[in-house]
Amino acid sequence: MIAPQVVLVGPMGVGKSTVGQLLAERLGVGYRDTDDDIVAEQSRTIAEIFVDEGEPAFRAIEKAAVHRALAEHDGVLALGGGSILDADTRALLAGRRVVYLSMDVEEAVKRTGLNAARPLLAVNPRKQWRELMEARRSLYEEVATVVVETDGRTPEEVAQVALDALELKEA
Repeated sequence: MIAPQVVLVGPMGVGKSTVGQLLAERLGVGYRDTDDDIVAEQSRTIAEIFVDEGEPAFRAIEKAAVHRALAEHDGVLALGGGSILDADTRALLAGRRVVYLSMDVEEAVKRTGLNAARPLLAVNPRKQWRELMEARRSLYEEVATVVVETDGRTPEEVAQVALDALELKEA
């Protein structure tokens, strides 16, 4: 069975892509991001999908992309921030090495500027980010093998903490 060595979950802007690429490099494996898969497959941005078709349609596209990537990819896989909202996806993550990258709202503001390119944060971004995290935190924790706090850490430090926590050796 093909299975990712490491799956990264966490909120938008936490650094899943950056840390994922570092982990893949250190482990000597490939890197894949389901958000990138969706953009390539749909030939438009995630924000455009949200605007054109709405969140439920996006979530269906996302679910299919995540399930495909979990079945096909054997390296480091980063999932979109909301992918864990789907119960089937959470069930598929059971028994896998899942790293939940966490951060607080102040760190999120610093990293993303909570900008308009994030469709779920278009109005009152701080409040919406807090509400999203209240709704999602327990789901991230449910699927996580380990939780790595990213606040005040460089991507390199986060990658090292994740490797150590998972007891994985660099290639």
